[in-house]
Amino acid sequence: MQKYGRTYHLPGSPGATSDDKRMESTSVLEAAGDLVATEKMDGENTTIHAGGTHARSPDSRYHPSRDWMKAFAAGISPHLAPGERIVGEYLFARHAIPYTALPSYFLGFAWITHGRVRTWDETADRFADLGITPVPLLFRGPWRPGLVDDLTTALDLERQEGLVLRTASEFPEPAMPQHMGKWVRSDHVTSETHWMHAEIIRNGLA
Repeated sequence: MQKYGRTYHLPGSPGATSDDKRMESTSVLEAAGDLVATEKMDGENTTIHAGGTHARSPDSRYHPSRDWMKAFAAGISPHLAPGERIVGEYLFARHAIPYTALPSYFLGFAWITHGRVRTWDETADRFADLGITPVPLLFRGPWRPGLVDDLTTALDLERQEGLVLRTASEFPEPAMPQHMGKWVRSDHVTSETHWMHAEIIRNGLA
């Protein structure tokens, strides 16, 4: 089992705290001819692999909200090869943002094989093969001055946590801090009680 890497904050991301990592440079994003921006969903980072599933930390303990995810992954795992991982956002339990019409409780955003994050087009095709719904796509195209400001201005920050901007091409997993960055709304978490220690409130499906 392998832990999914950390997504660094884009420069200017208002939700970055003192404990978060920021991208040192956006030069790789700027040089890429093809970028993809997806909605950053407010859930639990989760990986599906040939042996089952785990939350972002492979040694994560049991939580009743994860029962749906285990059942869902049981239908996916037999179709995955060793070294193949599907990573996405698990949205069964409400965190800071309530969702009322999700297409699924698991929305995928990465397909990784043998330590390489596959292209966005390959990822979309693999998700379709497996019956996995991807996170919402907000933008696709080249970098331009003011791109991040334009994309974030279009967000509804009452209902959307932020976005993730990545190169559409394939890249090695250790290069994630250069090829991928996130923008998160300010003061995203407003409750002092962590969702795992609160009453489970189930998000809604479409």
